[in-house]
Amino acid sequence: MTQPILSIKDLSVRIAGLHILQGVSFDVAGSGVTVLLGRNGVGKTTTLRAVLGLTPRGGEVRGTVTIGGRDITDQATYRVVRDGLGYVPEDRGVFAGLTIAENLRLAERRGSAPAYGRVFELFPELDRRAKQRAGSLSGGQQQMLAIGRILLNDNRLLLIDEPTKGLAPKVVTEVAEVLERVAVEVPVLLVEQNLAVVRRLARDAVVLDAGRVAWTGDAGRLLSEAELTRSLLGVGSSGVHA
Repeated sequence: MTQPILSIKDLSVRIAGLHILQGVSFDVAGSGVTVLLGRNGVGKTTTLRAVLGLTPRGGEVRGTVTIGGRDITDQATYRVVRDGLGYVPEDRGVFAGLTIAENLRLAERRGSAPAYGRVFELFPELDRRAKQRAGSLSGGQQQMLAIGRILLNDNRLLLIDEPTKGLAPKVVTEVAEVLERVAVEVPVLLVEQNLAVVRRLARDAVVLDAGRVAWTGDAGRLLSEAELTRSLLGVGSSGVHA
């Protein structure tokens, strides 16, 4: 078995007195998509942010996070990003007052050539609208910009938090198609609420419940067993929830 690209061991996070993560441990394979699932509020976003060192000030983080076998637990976020972790937050995090071109330029990583060709091949609309302010874009266009920013650089792993949330069905399909292509080249740890998207993209699944890992295994098996899906996620295998 190849070494996982990301290993999380006994990760615990307390924020404002709340024990959100309680000894979470799982691995992310060095290829394909690993999906992080669970009901609302179980700690999925907190897990991604803890990996990146983005736990709010005053929060307490314990445990070990390694990427490619190297411990990054206490590293500053900018160092983690330089080490090859790309992150798309749930709120997309684009700079509304800046143009698409300016948003992309800010994402360029010093010392490497930005892959504008790759970004514009996947999202030609970003090229056509380069001078448009990000705040005037639709939700789907902003999501494309958020994903495009991390694809400017070569990464070892992408952390993507609910990329299809609130998007129209047509745009959901477009985003899923892009992520499917991207995952061929770089592994992805994905938080996603649309189980149709999960079924299309994910090979491995990790389910959180009450701040702990409740289940790990093959994503296809999880979604093919209605009772298992219902007990872990509160919906049938054809539902939408994460």
